[in-house]
Amino acid sequence: MPALTATRTTSDDSYTARHLSVLEGLEAVRKRPGMYVGSTDGRGLQHCLWEIFDNAVDEALAGFGSRIEVILHADGSAEVRDTGRGIPVDAERKTKLSGVEVVMTRLHAGGKFGGGSYTASGGLHGVGASVVNALSARLDVEVDRDGHTYAASFRRGVTGEFAGPGPDAEFAKRSGLRQLGRAGKRATGTRIRFWPDRQIFIKDAEFSYDALAERARQTAYLVPGLAISVCAEPDDRHPEPRDDEYRFDGGISEFCAHLGSGEVVSDVLRLTGSGNFTETIPVLDDKGHMTPTEVARELAVDVAVQWSSGYDTVIRSFVNVIATPHGGTHVTGFERAIVRTLNEQLRAARLLKNGDEAVIKEDVTEGMVAVVSVRLPEPQFEGQTKEVLGTPAASRIVAQVVSSQLKSYFENPPRGAKQQARSVLDKVVSAAKARIAAREHRDNQRRKSALASSSLPAKLVDCRSADDRSELFIVEGDSALGTAKLARNSEFQALLPIRGKILNVQKSSLADMLKNAECAAIIQVIGAGSGSSFDLDSARYQRVIFMADADVDGAHIRTLLLTLFHRYLRPMLEAGRVFSAVPPLHRIALKNVRKGQQKYHYCYSDSELHRRLLEFERQGLRWEDPVQRYKGLGEMDASQLAETTMDPRHRTLRRIRIEDAAAAAGIFGLLMGTEVGPRRDFIAAAAAELDPSRIDT
Repeated sequence: MPALTATRTTSDDSYTARHLSVLEGLEAVRKRPGMYVGSTDGRGLQHCLWEIFDNAVDEALAGFGSRIEVILHADGSAEVRDTGRGIPVDAERKTKLSGVEVVMTRLHAGGKFGGGSYTASGGLHGVGASVVNALSARLDVEVDRDGHTYAASFRRGVTGEFAGPGPDAEFAKRSGLRQLGRAGKRATGTRIRFWPDRQIFIKDAEFSYDALAERARQTAYLVPGLAISVCAEPDDRHPEPRDDEYRFDGGISEFCAHLGSGEVVSDVLRLTGSGNFTETIPVLDDKGHMTPTEVARELAVDVAVQWSSGYDTVIRSFVNVIATPHGGTHVTGFERAIVRTLNEQLRAARLLKNGDEAVIKEDVTEGMVAVVSVRLPEPQFEGQTKEVLGTPAASRIVAQVVSSQLKSYFENPPRGAKQQARSVLDKVVSAAKARIAAREHRDNQRRKSALASSSLPAKLVDCRSADDRSELFIVEGDSALGTAKLARNSEFQALLPIRGKILNVQKSSLADMLKNAECAAIIQVIGAGSGSSFDLDSARYQRVIFMADADVDGAHIRTLLLTLFHRYLRPMLEAGRVFSAVPPLHRIALKNVRKGQQKYHYCYSDSELHRRLLEFERQGLRWEDPVQRYKGLGEMDASQLAETTMDPRHRTLRRIRIEDAAAAAGIFGLLMGTEVGPRRDFIAAAAAELDPSRIDT
């Protein structure tokens, strides 16, 4: 048996206590800023602003102060003003520092650790203001309290005093507060202005006014009666000042109605209630020891929900006014309760019979807008960015409140709401049937080989190769198909003709779309599924190109095709793999061309035609009159179509992208949706801006 040997490490490889680093105080924040604010780009910068803003909101939530102002200054700093109680200015007994210095320079210090100052708040870890301070080149605090105005300044978390304005002014370390002067007897509040440290944040990081305005709007909905003013001073990028003010007395009912779109199926339902739970937390006793103690808690639930005729789902969730974009236990409880309750009501109404498949979350939430808000002391968040609620009891309490309130609504609807309750049940059943039909359709497709000729439409003119060059031309009409067959490169260019205008899928159900021969053929030929099951890697073609006539009907066909792709094949758009061919409008045939001179010239717009004709006139060239105007692709012969529209060496393609899916969805909803009124208003408003010469007559 071989002997075991030990290998001596060299001094360079040794690992001893001297290799360990201990980061104290705010030094840890500057060393690992991503742990506290998520990133060092604009997102992390915005999170710093949220920390200060949320502290002001917590004061209003506790019943102190009714106004908050947020200012984005032209020098890159941000300021938050509130009319709350003001940060305490007296000395804290343990550190002997003023309350302002404790809050701004000590991690895990604040008034939200069960001391009785806040029954519900968004700031929980006591690191928000101190983290912002640590990551700021300068931070100024002013507090109105006890009839005086107090001030303090900090550089990268160190207390001191600046000799002048801005973060580059001379700085001297100095502890304690400065008393600036007298304030009104009843004047209270806090003003915090900070300049982000560019040693930490990247050069191009900046605050987003749009994100700030959206956050202010949603907070005003969540705290009825609170007025929030936001403004941005003009700078080089935005020469015009911007300002907005929000105040809503209707609470989350107004918020839910604001988020909704499409034809309303039900009024906003308000589901409210509360529940109690206990949790064990460490509490600091008189001797300074942390003792595990069982504490009774109350969790208040406030939910607003509404169904519309659309298909999109919008669920916004909040804990103590803090948005939780990734949900958490409160959203889990809401979704579980609403699915269970709807299943019970559908079976009670005999819309689901014995043996029928139960509806699932996707069926219930189709076309639903919901705002789920809970308030509780010291909630457990997963991480400092507070994007996910982790308090386990929230799931049970929210589920109980939603189940009981929703059951009461369906079994004893308010006066005039009986038909709305029935319409909600009908909509959920319809969504379930469409889902089941779509699943059966996918299952049928999967049973067939993607490459078997029997699984593809007979009218598809396929290509021989499936490499990175493969292209699918969706061609308008059979007349253009005949020419395109001769013009294409059969090695990598496939053709699929469509007859006229396809179904407008924006105001049609999934089942109706699958029944439409043209839509089903497009999805079948691409071969990657549809909707949430679309698999981009399975697509049979690298590019899809719309080839329609250069007239109003052709534009309408392209719009209908785009609507189909946007709704059911969106990953193709997001990947930049959808294009529109650009066929020419005119062909100029020159007379008496000399050797080496090109006889035919193609123009793609009227302005290009006029410019070309002026050039030829200056050069003394003559052309056949009248200039040929193409009314459709079918007027071209194969060589002309190949040269102008299909040959990769000469053609022009217009790539169709989605830079902002939410904005794109709104435009599709406006132009192709069921609501006529907004579309009519849009057309009427835009009519004055239309150049009549651009209309194809």
